[in-house]
Amino acid sequence: MPKGYWIASMDVHNAEIYDRYRAANARPFADYGARFLVRGGTQQVREGMPRSRTVVIEFPSYADAVACYESPAYQAAREIRLNVSDGSLTIVEGYEG
Repeated sequence: MPKGYWIASMDVHNAEIYDRYRAANARPFADYGARFLVRGGTQQVREGMPRSRTVVIEFPSYADAVACYESPAYQAAREIRLNVSDGSLTIVEGYEG
């Protein structure tokens, strides 16, 4: 079964409130087996719209990735993030070649 991934590119406008989002998302991420592969760090945007922060999170399956996003616990955390960041979040199924 292919893994699932969240790929997010964000600009954060209020680090203090964003830290509250990170604290709130810890429980649903643990519940759905999330593992951070990329969490900020140095980056070079070669194409597309630059964002200051990129995050890649791996889940045991695509279904787990979707279920985590749709969970009430993550949706509560998301509400904290919405007013202090701009960007995109894509959920993608991994490739098993």
